Order: sequence, then C-alpha cells, then structure tokens
Amino acid sequence: MNSLGNIFRLTSFGESHGKAIGGVIDGCPAGLAVDLDFIRGELDRRRPGQSELTTSRREADCVEFLSGIFEGRTLGTPIGFIVNNTDVSSGDYSNLRETYRPSHADYVYGRKYGIRDPFGGGRSSARETVARVVAGAFAKLALRELGVEIRAYTSQVGSIVLDRPYAELDLSLSESNPVRCPDPATAERMMAFIREVKSAGDTTGGVVSCVCMGIPVGLGEPVFGKLHAALGGAMLGLNAVKGFEYGMGFSGVGGRGSELNDAFYVTPEGKIRTRTNHSGGIQGGISNGEDIYFRVAFKPVATLLMPQQTVDIYGNETTLQATGRHDPCVLPRAVPLVEAMAAMVLLDYWLLSGAGASFSTRTLTR
Repeated sequence: MNSLGNIFRLTSFGESHGKAIGGVIDGCPAGLAVDLDFIRGELDRRRPGQSELTTSRREADCVEFLSGIFEGRTLGTPIGFIVNNTDVSSGDYSNLRETYRPSHADYVYGRKYGIRDPFGGGRSSARETVARVVAGAFAKLALRELGVEIRAYTSQVGSIVLDRPYAELDLSLSESNPVRCPDPATAERMMAFIREVKSAGDTTGGVVSCVCMGIPVGLGEPVFGKLHAALGGAMLGLNAVKGFEYGMGFSGVGGRGSELNDAFYVTPEGKIRTRTNHSGGIQGGISNGEDIYFRVAFKPVATLLMPQQTVDIYGNETTLQATGRHDPCVLPRAVPLVEAMAAMVLLDYWLLSGAGASFSTRTLTR
C-alpha cells in the first residue's frame, strides 16, 4: 500500500535516488489558504544535512505543486506535487547490489518482489517521508484553523531520558536545538551521545513524544476504526518505528483502576472534563476532548559504518562494510514526521465525523 487515509488521503511515489519523490493529496477541503512559507518550514525541519547529527546528504527539498491550488487556496481537487532529488550519490551503494544489510528492508524487499533498488534503499528509504511532510503540512494548516495544535519532541536518545510530563515542559524550546528536545540540559547530553555514536560508525535509537491539543469529543469509531489504532498504524508505518503507546501505555499495567481511572467533573462553563488524563485523550477508541498524547519508539538505524556479518543474494555468508551518508540517529528528523502523520490522521477523522469539506464557507466547526 502506498496510500494513507480515508477522506484526507495521501498517495506517495518515488525512490531515494530516483528523479523525485512526490505525492497526490486527495480530499483536502476546498478554500484552505495555502501558506507556502509554513510548508517550506516543515520541509526544512525534515530535510537532510541540517546539522552534524544528521546525514550529510544535501537536499534543498523544494516542493513543486502541479495541481489543486488556485490563487493561494485549495480547490478541493487532488493536489499533486514533486520534490526533486538533487544530491544523490549512488556509487556509495554499489556494494549493496548483491549484499543484504542486517535488520534492513533489503532482504525482504528482494524476496517479496524479486527485484529491489539498492541505491539509497530505494522505496524503503526514509527519503520517501518528504511526501508525508508535505501532506502533513496541509493537514496542519487545516487543523490550525480548527484550533488544533500538534507538538512532538525528542524525549529519549539511547538511555538518556527526559522523564517529565509534557505539561511541565516549554515545548516551544524543542526547535532551539538540533536534537529537538525541549529541555536544554538533556538536549546537550543527547547530542553528545549521538556524536559519540557517530564517531564510532554506530547508530542509536530513541523515543519521540507527541501531544495533540484542542481535539474535540467524538473523533474515532468504537469498534473498527478506533482513533488510537489509526494513530498507531500511522506511526508504525514510519521507517525504524518499533513501538507505539498512548496515554499511560505500558506503565499503567502495574497500577489499579482506582489509581488510574480518569474521574469526570463539570467545569463552571458546564463542560465535562477529566481530572487526570491517564487515558491519553481517547476512551473506547473515541477522543474525549482532553489532550491526546503518545510515544513512538525508533530503533537504531540499520546501516552501520562498521563491519557486519551478513549474506549476499547468492546465499553466501560475507562481511559488509557499508559506506555512504546515513543518519546516526533518526530522532532529530523524526519529530516533524510524527507531527505530520498525527495531523493527517486527525484531519481525516475530523472529516469522517461529517464536520464538512470546505474552508471557504467555514462549515468546519469544533
């Protein structure tokens, strides 16, 4: 599958070292003001070569829109776009034509399709995610008009953990450092560790936390189509993701219901709220109006710049010494990806709720 979504739907195409990465966004409401500077900024947050902590591949990541926009607003028709690949170095991958990288998609792609593009990982490369950021930017613009804010940040790199609730953090500080951690002291430790890992030719993983604020009651379906299942599916569809948990997640299994149930109360304005939010803003698969928060676990990047034992396409055991430009840790560039995927799912479910399909007539309301 190369598509995500029901009403708001992205179909992406392209390979890491092909001519371009692109996509088609279908179902975007008509009349939405297209903020090109905002879209540019989102792409800059994801692009390679933005700091010493990321791959040295240099891509401008300039998006060209082919359809669906007229005089600065969406038409409600499919939005086609491409992002050209300009800094490919396919020679770095020549030794991967006949060799499988351990824990990489190389082997399973080859066995499934009988053919694979070894250059830059082809379709399995994180380069494909540039299309998700473009679509996510449109979803963010729509959600922004609806009063929804999505903030993701790096909360763990290796064994270094930012173990504080998001309510105690100034999330605006996430963009103040290359690792995108809102706690400056923890960020320095994370960056130092990534540098150490990179210098050894190794890689490391971590966790991205995300909070979605301003969500109304009622998004999601009670059986199939639960909101947390859609969010989890979107996150697990990102490269290198190994785990997803929302609300109290796995940490709640050792507690009791009397400790972890979210008690209801009525505000002076007559709204029903919960005094705690162990549920993570979702109950029974449906949003309850509280903040939705979740965590996404990313494994260490599979491509190491050190010898690894593997096999080749002929079934011979061999040693692989990978070359090329690779991220020692995906976390800094994964933060905008998590936000983009969350935005696409939330807008899609908002539209599924029957809230409307046009921003020009302001029929979408909270």
